[in-house]
Amino acid sequence: MIVRTTAEITGTERDVSDGAWRSKRIILAGDGVGFSFHETTIDANSVSEFHYQHHVEAVWVVEGSGSLTNLETGEKYRLGPGTMYLLDGHERHRVTCDEQLRMLCVFNPPVTGTEVHDETGAYPPPQIA
Repeated sequence: MIVRTTAEITGTERDVSDGAWRSKRIILAGDGVGFSFHETTIDANSVSEFHYQHHVEAVWVVEGSGSLTNLETGEKYRLGPGTMYLLDGHERHRVTCDEQLRMLCVFNPPVTGTEVHDETGAYPPPQIA
């Protein structure tokens, strides 16, 4: 059994920030459960572009408001508490925040914990042990 709090993760190597977003990585690849689980916040009045070429991500919005744009199709969706989106096709996307967004995110394959987005908005490919 694994029990962790975001309070004990804050300020450690599991607390990663890169510009307008901050990711508290609660479950990582090293935990051996096949996915990673993060609490992510994105600053109000910011715009971030992402492209997870090597991961599938599920996102559950629990606080804040903004919009999600699929950069491949131009489709735009409102984000708010209770909204879920799944990037099951490795879609390039933009998140525009009106109010700070707090989201719970699951990645498969799991991240190791130190990843930050590269110039394309992606995390690097997972390393096979």
